[in-house]
Amino acid sequence: MVEPGERGATRIADRVVAKIASQAAREALRVDAGAAAADVAGVVDTADADVTDVTDAADVGLTGLAAARPHAVAVVRGDVARVRVAVELGYPSDIGAHCGAVRRHVIERVGELTGMEVPEVVVTVERLHVPQWEHPERRVRRGRDRVR
Repeated sequence: MVEPGERGATRIADRVVAKIASQAAREALRVDAGAAAADVAGVVDTADADVTDVTDAADVGLTGLAAARPHAVAVVRGDVARVRVAVELGYPSDIGAHCGAVRRHVIERVGELTGMEVPEVVVTVERLHVPQWEHPERRVRRGRDRVR
């Protein structure tokens, strides 16, 4: 019988880790936005809230924020994964807090699901959503509204 250590190795592709990171970032933004929405609405005290309560509260107030899937790129070397995640956030919001939540959740989920160490997660904010700019068809179009 061949010893377990001599049977071979399982290699998880970079793109698989990237998909896990992308989904983890989306989860973090959904929960983070839900906590903010619930806090503003007075629905849930975020310290005592579980993820399902916060997510349900978030779905009411979000337009394109949770719908935009974060893009991730990962580089795997052995049991170490380095990840870059690009996200879109609402404005105004606490950008640093959102990025920190994404970073922590990506490290946790990639580690849980792959067993890899994730020493580096770079979070880039690619776009900020301003609520009044989300639905331009609702506003009256005027010449001065155009960006020059």
